[in-house]
Amino acid sequence: MHPFSFTDPFQSTLGYYNFSNIRYAAPPVGDLRWAAPQSPAQNRSVVQNGQDARICPQAYPGWYQTASQFVPEYLSGQRKFNDSAIFVPNNSVIPPQDPQTNEDCLFLDVFVPEDVWAQRASGKKVPVLFWIFGGGYTYGSKTSYGSPAGLLARSENNSMPGVIYVAPNYRLGAFGWLSGPTFQQDGGLANAGLYDQRKALEWVHENIHLFGGDADQITVFGQSAGGGSIVHQITAFGGNTEKSLFKRAIPQSPGFQVTISQHQQQNTFLNFLKQASVSSLAQARALPYWQVQAANILTTAVAEYGTFTYGPVVDGVITPSIPGQLLARGQFDKNVSVMVGQNKDEGLSFTSPFLANDDANSTRMRDDLLISIPTLHGLPDQVDYIMNTLYPPIFDGSQAQGYTDQITRMAALSSEFAFICNDFYLDKALDNNTYAYLFDVFPATHGSDAPYTFYSPDSHIAAPAVAIELQEYITAFAETGTPNEPGVPYFKSYANGSQVTVLAVNGIRDAADPAADQRCDYWQAGLWY
Repeated sequence: MHPFSFTDPFQSTLGYYNFSNIRYAAPPVGDLRWAAPQSPAQNRSVVQNGQDARICPQAYPGWYQTASQFVPEYLSGQRKFNDSAIFVPNNSVIPPQDPQTNEDCLFLDVFVPEDVWAQRASGKKVPVLFWIFGGGYTYGSKTSYGSPAGLLARSENNSMPGVIYVAPNYRLGAFGWLSGPTFQQDGGLANAGLYDQRKALEWVHENIHLFGGDADQITVFGQSAGGGSIVHQITAFGGNTEKSLFKRAIPQSPGFQVTISQHQQQNTFLNFLKQASVSSLAQARALPYWQVQAANILTTAVAEYGTFTYGPVVDGVITPSIPGQLLARGQFDKNVSVMVGQNKDEGLSFTSPFLANDDANSTRMRDDLLISIPTLHGLPDQVDYIMNTLYPPIFDGSQAQGYTDQITRMAALSSEFAFICNDFYLDKALDNNTYAYLFDVFPATHGSDAPYTFYSPDSHIAAPAVAIELQEYITAFAETGTPNEPGVPYFKSYANGSQVTVLAVNGIRDAADPAADQRCDYWQAGLWY
C-alpha cells in the first residue's frame, strides 16, 4: 500500500483523524456483480475527508411505513389498528434515490484518535473496533449510525490507550444476498455480503498498522443485521478457517431470517429475474445499474410483514447450516471471545398490527407464523406445539416476556426466534464463558439501543448515564477482553447462573437471562424444518 496523502482529515474539535471512503475492494460491477469481492486493481493514494461519501444501493420493505406508525401508537396505549391503514407498495413507482448511492460502494472509514496517530511509528499498537451496520440486510451504510466520537473518547478513559474504529459498507439486498440453486450453478456467489465483510476485515489485517492499530486485537461489533452477520462470521465455513479474522465479538440484537429452503431461495431469484425483465444471471449481469436497482427495490418492497426478502441463507459453503445448529455441533471459531446484547422488546417492530383483530382460533397469528418460518408448512404438529405449548393463548402475563395480548404474544415469539435466542446459542456454545447485557430503557424496542452505542454529548437520548456505561463496557471489552474497568458497575460473566447485566434508567442490575429456557432450546433443535 502506498503512503497516504490526505486533505485535512483531522477533526480538530473532536480529537481524531477521519480517513473516509478508503477503497477495500474493486468495484463489484459487470462480471464482478454477484461475485466474490476482489482486491482493487490499483492502490489509491488520496484519502478524502468524507466529502465523496458512498452508500450501497438501498431498498425498504413496504410494511416499514406501517410499522413506523403502529409501534409508537401501540406503545402509547392504542390497541386497535385499522386494516385499511396498511401501506401497499406501488410497483410502478421507484422512490427517489440518495445521491450518494452507487453500486461501486465497497469502501470503509477509519477513525484514529489523535494520540494514537501521533505515536503510530513508535511501535505501540491499539485495539480495533470494527463496526458492521444493521438494516435488515437491505439498507444502511457505514455512516448511518452516526459518529464514533463518543466511543473513541470513552476508549481513552482510565489511562487506556484508546481504540481505532473501522466501518465498511457491504452489498445489500439483491446485490449482496441473492442465492438459490440456479443462481449458484450459473456462477453467482450466495451470501456475497458476508464475503464483503470478510474482505474488509482482511484489509484491516493488512493495513491497520499504518494507522497505529493492532491487527491481532480486532473486535467486531454490530447491531441487528450487523449482529446477525457477526454470528454468521463466527460460524463461517463451519469453523474451518485457517485464521480468525477477529479476536472478540459483540453482536447486539443479532437478527436474521432463517432461510434454509432451496425452493424459497430459487423463488426469490426467479422473482428478481422477472422484475428485472431478464431470464438468466448472465443477462442480469449485463443490465445497467438502474434496472437491477429497480428490481431490488420492487422485490424488497413487497416483502411479507416483518421480513426483508433478502439476507443470509444456507448455501452449503460459507453457511453450511443455520448458525444455531453449527454452534450446537461445535462447528464455529472457538478462538473468539464474546459479549452479547439484547433489547427487552425485540419483536414488536416486526409484528403485524392486524393481530389485534385476530379471532379466537389465532388464525392470523398462525398465518403470520407460517410467513415468518416457511419451513413449517407441512408440519402441523410443530405449528400446534409452538402455538399451544411454547406460546399458548394465555394472556395473564405469565408466559414468554409477559405477553398480555395477541400482538405481544407474536412479538415474544419473533423476539426469541429471530433475535435473543441467537445470543443464547453463543453463550451455550462457549460454555457460558461470555458476557451478556439486556438493554431496558423505554421503549427498549429493536434498534433503540443504537443511539446509546453511538452516544455523544450533543445526542438527544433519555438516559445519557446508560449510554456512557454501555460505551465503557464496549470499549473495555475491546481493549482487555472484559467489560469491567474502574468507575463503572461490575459486569458479571454469563457463567454466574446465566446472568445478564440489565442496563436501565434506575441503575445496573443482574437478572436471569430470559432466553435461557425451553423455547430457545426448541428453536435450536431445529424440529421446525
